[in-house]
Parts: sequence; C-alpha cells; structure tokens
Amino acid sequence: MTEKMFRGCGTALVTPFCLSASEAACDFACETSGAPSRASEVFGNEVDYQALKKLLQLQLDGDIDFLVPLGTTAETPCLDNEEKLKILATIREFLQDNGKKMPLLVGAGTNSLMGTLANISLLADYSDAFLIVVPYYNKPTQDGIYEYFKAVAKASPKPIVMYNVPGRTGANMSAETCLRLAHECPNIIAIKEASANREQILQIIQGKPEHFAVLSGNDDETLALIKEGSDGIISVVSNIAPGKMVELTRLAFAGDYAAADALDEKLSPLYKNCFAESNPIPVKAGLAYMGLIDNYLRLPLVPASEPCYKLMAQTINEL
Repeated sequence: MTEKMFRGCGTALVTPFCLSASEAACDFACETSGAPSRASEVFGNEVDYQALKKLLQLQLDGDIDFLVPLGTTAETPCLDNEEKLKILATIREFLQDNGKKMPLLVGAGTNSLMGTLANISLLADYSDAFLIVVPYYNKPTQDGIYEYFKAVAKASPKPIVMYNVPGRTGANMSAETCLRLAHECPNIIAIKEASANREQILQIIQGKPEHFAVLSGNDDETLALIKEGSDGIISVVSNIAPGKMVELTRLAFAGDYAAADALDEKLSPLYKNCFAESNPIPVKAGLAYMGLIDNYLRLPLVPASEPCYKLMAQTINEL
C-alpha cells in the first residue's frame, strides 16, 4: 500500500493572541481619563508565541499525527506575512527541541492564483505540504476550480491537499472535479472534505487513486467516514482534546468499533459546541477556560458570548 503523508488525526491549530503593550496603554489611558473604553477584549494585536508553545505541548502530549497551521481555524486572513513566518518557525523549532518529527500541512490558499502562489513561495521552507482551499467569494465553476488547482499543483514545490468547505467559500468542488484532479495531478495527494455531503465524499473514497488520501473536515463525521475508508480527520476539536481524537481514529483504524462508537458518543457534545458560534470562537473560549490562551480574536471575529463561554466550560468539565 502506498504510504500516505497525512493519515490519522491532524489539528487545525488556532492562533493565540495577546494584548499588545500599546493597546493596553491605550485602554488604561481611556479608563483613567473617563473616555469610552476601546473594548480591549475584542483586540488581539499580537501573536502570543508562548501560548502557542503551550498548545503545541498539548498536541505532543496527545500524540497527534500531524499539524495544520495557518488554516481557517488560525484566523489566517488576519495575519501578516511576518507573523505567518514566525508562527511556522516557532512550530518547527518547538518540534525539533522536543525531538518530534511530524508533517506540517500549511494553509496557503487564497481566492486568487497569484495570491496563493505568493503564499506558497513565502512559506515553502517551513511546510511539508500545502492546504489549498477552493477559492472563496469568486464562486468559480467546476472548470475554474479544476484549472486553478491544476495550476497550483504545477507551480508548487510541495504536495497539495485540496480543501473543500462550501459553507465558507460559497463554492462546492464536485466529486467528479476532485477525482479528475486526483488522477491527473500527482502532486495533489489528498483532500480535506468539509462539505458534509456524504454521497459526494463516498464517491471520492470509492473512485480515488491509491496514493490519494481523504480526510474529513468535520469532527462529527470522523468515525463514520473512517468506517467507509477515509484516512482520518483535520480536527478543530483536537485543539482541546487531541488525545481523545487520536484515540478515536486509532480505534477506528483497528476496527474496534464498539470502543470507537462509545468514545464518539462521549465526544459528540464537544463536536457540536465547538461550532455553537463561528469557528474558532468557541474553541478559543474553551482553550481560555483551560488556562492555555487568552481569549482574544481579531476583528471581524469577537470573543464568545457569555452563553457560549459557559457552554464550552460545561462541555469541557463533563468530558
């Protein structure tokens, strides 16, 4: 059997933020002068690299199979190029210092070919492969999606994992388009499928070449799709519970469905509640409750509402 670079459970890492010194000073000045507050809890002006290391340690403790930085869950559109490079350098250095080798699947997709290729050029030294989303907002046709991924694969020095998430992009890549690319482009090695279209995903699993991996993009579909022949999950939930998600995939691959079903049921509230508000709002609330990060996001995202925060705290306590 052809060995696959990405199999098992990979974590779509959040990007932790902290309040910058200038932002904190501004808030203090506003408070002492009686001026309206700037609502500093909404602003996360600096990447918190120390918190990132805490998150990475949690992933290593959970024996995660691979990491997926700079994806949707990372709020990547709100990061600048210097931050992207420093995040990846921090991850690489942390893994090396801990003697751990695992592949990095780095998000690099945009809604233009030029933008995507610029990201690939910028980030190539830190990646083992690139996660490329179906172009968002443009709403390309199937022919446009095909030509786009074909051009990206031809230009990329690293393998490509396609990412289909129509709920965010506004465009679905059909099974036919996916399989056409999988068979024609050797540099395209996998798809993260988050369409929640079971029939479509099964078509891909049944028609793909041997080397091509199918990874779920939805935590709640992980077990069901592994039973159908998928290769694992790129998980949001594993930010909080990496060990549990790794255990789930390994039980499923081993065919221990009784134990996998029981664990899947236990995890189901976390699957659901991590999407009680837009990702990554709930998962960041959960990580903040666990004391691993400060609960900051970058606009246009804001921290979890009080009910959502309480829901995540309750879910984590029960788990």
